[in-house]
Amino acid sequence: MPMPERAPDWLTDQLYIELWVSLASLLRSYTAVHGLNKNRQATVELGEERITVRHGDAWLDLERDGAVVRWKREDGTAGTMELTEAGRLETNDGGREEEMDMVVEAWARELMT
Repeated sequence: MPMPERAPDWLTDQLYIELWVSLASLLRSYTAVHGLNKNRQATVELGEERITVRHGDAWLDLERDGAVVRWKREDGTAGTMELTEAGRLETNDGGREEEMDMVVEAWARELMT
């Protein structure tokens, strides 16, 4: 049985770029929803390799290197996750995969409180 062909690197890179843009879009949406009742807004800045979300003194900084996403918070907490080809985020604490929107919703809730 022949081995399936591996996707070309440019195609894999494009996938991670699209997932990165989706991550920023989810951050915009979820921070907006969490700010509706309190008439608050967060700013979401998107770059090719960095997303920064700010609300008051709270912030979240995400940096991408291929599929790897490093995150930092204003309180000094930090971690590393990896975008999967299935559009999920794999955590570095035991390799647990979570849906991207669930991770983003938790970040947005923390930022907007």
